[in-house]
Amino acid sequence: MNDPRRRRTAAATCLAVTGALLAAGCGGEAAGSSTESTSSLKGAPVKVMVWTPEDTQGSAQPGVRLTAQAYEKWINANGGIKGGPLKVLTCNEKNNPDEAEKCAQQAVAEKVVAVVGSYSLAGDRYMPVLQKAGIPYLGGTGVSAAEFSNPLSFPVNGGTPVVFAAHGQQLVRAGCKKISGVRYDVAAAAVVSQFLTLGVVSAGGSAPKDIKVPLTATDLAPQVAAATKGSDCVSVIMGTASGLFVKSYVQSGAKTRLAGVVGNLTPQLAESTGGAGSPLEGAPITGYYPPISDPAWKDFLEATKGNKDIDPTNGANGTTWVAFKVFTEAAKKLPAVSAKALVQELDTTSGIDTGGLTPPLTWNASTALPVKGLDRIHSTTATELTIRDGKIEWAKPGSTFVDVRQMLTAMASG
Repeated sequence: MNDPRRRRTAAATCLAVTGALLAAGCGGEAAGSSTESTSSLKGAPVKVMVWTPEDTQGSAQPGVRLTAQAYEKWINANGGIKGGPLKVLTCNEKNNPDEAEKCAQQAVAEKVVAVVGSYSLAGDRYMPVLQKAGIPYLGGTGVSAAEFSNPLSFPVNGGTPVVFAAHGQQLVRAGCKKISGVRYDVAAAAVVSQFLTLGVVSAGGSAPKDIKVPLTATDLAPQVAAATKGSDCVSVIMGTASGLFVKSYVQSGAKTRLAGVVGNLTPQLAESTGGAGSPLEGAPITGYYPPISDPAWKDFLEATKGNKDIDPTNGANGTTWVAFKVFTEAAKKLPAVSAKALVQELDTTSGIDTGGLTPPLTWNASTALPVKGLDRIHSTTATELTIRDGKIEWAKPGSTFVDVRQMLTAMASG
């Protein structure tokens, strides 16, 4: 493997692109402001912002906005924030760094107390604006390097480093001895491959074959042949384009076991390739949170019931819900909700309960991951899942969170 110091530097600089490998993109309406009635709530309104790309040729995430608005409606129907209504402002950052910076400027102008559960690759543009104004960025989707280094960022999961290190470990635990990883031929995806390799090797396995896919490729038969030859497991690391690989895989008649992290091999892809009879059946899947069938998601499912535009299995949507849960729990502890008070609370909390969606979350100095450029990662847990009957479920009965902190820390000191 490469020198660990070089891996750390590469990871910090390339995370902004690797987020595309984790998120499920879809189309949707343009962002706007919610106008949900809150007449029954008499306390002071609590104003936050959420931004996400919509109406764009890139990876659109309208479900992030819709999830935030669903939470707003749900929490206001259940007492609001300290007796006052939650007001969610939204902004379409259009996968454009200039627009992302404008969204941050709008957040400052509107004097929001936090930006919550948002999605944007342009962290180097929006985080300095928020930091100068003292506004926390709480529970972003983990697709920007700045989210893992800026002191005003409070991630609710461990992003690419955690999930791919855990994925490599899960593959070995699942009995995979000869592994291939299939990813696009770009530098950021190479970083993903390095974390996958770290997980596999740390768990006692041999370094996976690294199969590269040209960005312009539409027929992946050559990559299928290369990945399946001599391998007993193939991790598909192509984000929303993973279906291209699976299509060629089905056409090839290959039987090699497939795997992936959440957002790559999806229930929708399983349904389109045979449901319970899909070649994805039994695939090891690594995620951040419990499967959507877990009771911890009860409120999320209740709040989004009937809204076909919100995919509950989409990791970005789930992260947004978790972020708003954290915001609410932190705000409850404050005499008055302000950006400054919220930052102080998050920096010093002994643990925020997310109702089982994550272990209790903290962001104090003692829980920071000791890796330069990734030191805003405090949560180093992941979940080992599988596709069963066409749905993502726990890999085994009684499964819970696995922690890869020791593995990542060893990388930093190696």
